[in-house]
Amino acid sequence: MTENDKLIMHVETDALMKNTTARESWRIFGIMSEFVEATERLSAIKPAVTIFGSARVKPGMPYYELTEKTARLLSDSGFSVISGGGPGIMEAANKGAFEGKSPSVGLNIQLPHEQSTNPYQNISQTFRHFFARKYMFVRFASAYVVMPGGFGTLDELMEALTLIQTGKARKIPLILVCSEFWKGMLDWFRERLVEEKMIDPDDMNLIQLIDQPEQVVEAIFKHYEARPFGPLPNEREMMLNL
Repeated sequence: MTENDKLIMHVETDALMKNTTARESWRIFGIMSEFVEATERLSAIKPAVTIFGSARVKPGMPYYELTEKTARLLSDSGFSVISGGGPGIMEAANKGAFEGKSPSVGLNIQLPHEQSTNPYQNISQTFRHFFARKYMFVRFASAYVVMPGGFGTLDELMEALTLIQTGKARKIPLILVCSEFWKGMLDWFRERLVEEKMIDPDDMNLIQLIDQPEQVVEAIFKHYEARPFGPLPNEREMMLNL
């Protein structure tokens, strides 16, 4: 390679690095715009309950019907219902809320294989970045209701658990629905995480296991008997650093 070839390669590499840096800088503005737009659109939906669950559950299946009934009861009780905006459990949650008295909210995500948006949404917001979307699930929820699901559902569940356990998010009801589905995981938590001191025994109290839709609504109201649904001043300050 001649000195001239080396010079050309250096110039091309330098130009590529500058172009990549510029793209990364502009990407930051895109992320900021997602946060700003979603915050403005969702700020009026309080109180709200976020429902997680599998995208693979079909209409008519027991998990779908259970989710739809739970969301309808929550909506009629005055809670906006937030889901991931897609099919399966997300659709069931939006459908139940859409047919109720309170807003149905879908926070969709752009995926390589495009996730379809379900039609049962009063408010629909699409994200490019998972972390911005997950922030909105946390930021506006007064409770989490977690239906059966796969890796995505587990990711969202563990995110919520970690934020509450570490004090980065306020303590809210975190309800797992369908005890038969979740029992094995909770047994493993106790037998491994608690027994081997990976978590404190009291950390298991962050989770409630409930099977009936009516009991889900009752548990949420019970949590807020002596306090408002929204964050207290100290909690609001804490969530600014979420």
